[in-house]
Amino acid sequence: MKSAFCLIAAALAAVTCFAQEHPSVSALPNTVYVGADGKFESAPDTAVIQFNISVQDNTAQSAYQRESKEVEQVREVLRGNGIEPKAASIGFLSVQPMYDWKNSKQKVIGYRVTTNVSLKLKEFSKIGPVTEQLSEANVSESQTLNYTLENIDGAKEKAVEDAYRRARSSADAIARASGRAVGELSYASVDTFENQRIPVPRKARAMAATVSAAPAPTEEFTPQNVTVTAHVNAIFNLK
Repeated sequence: MKSAFCLIAAALAAVTCFAQEHPSVSALPNTVYVGADGKFESAPDTAVIQFNISVQDNTAQSAYQRESKEVEQVREVLRGNGIEPKAASIGFLSVQPMYDWKNSKQKVIGYRVTTNVSLKLKEFSKIGPVTEQLSEANVSESQTLNYTLENIDGAKEKAVEDAYRRARSSADAIARASGRAVGELSYASVDTFENQRIPVPRKARAMAATVSAAPAPTEEFTPQNVTVTAHVNAIFNLK
């Protein structure tokens, strides 16, 4: 009976390992190899607005000066909504020459300056006014709105704990069916995943801005929950 059970455990270990694309693990005799998924779901506590400010002009200096004016408009929008400009962070600033590709000599015809800005908001009521005013000011090429948790690492830990409980429960069920008991943990591997973020199209924002009487696209809707999932593969010794 014991030898047959060990052979089944080894076969299940091989199949699970292949399906999850984890490093191969040899299941030793008197062990059980199980895998389980877990998750943690919570309402978000932080909104992240990201946008690019990009201008093009004949010279690098003039492009840079125009970019500075555009960024100043962003600061004014933030101050007008009671947000300190320092609350926003710069992801990158790039200055790129623009070429006339029709010319075999690749002649420079201008320069493009691009700045990436990220803003975190705890007050969700400010999302609509900020995104609308940025669109009306025509300073951002694109905007994305995402919801997240400030302590995302804590959410991942809870998802892993849930996955481990499920894995241990499966191991207990297998052990009971064979008249054995689960001992200490011998090996474990963990993967965590966050739900995908969906960008907000620019055309949709522009349309909303033209209808001043209409509510903001985010108004009256509930922010999507943040879901973190985890997968745990574990080997337990059998008593």
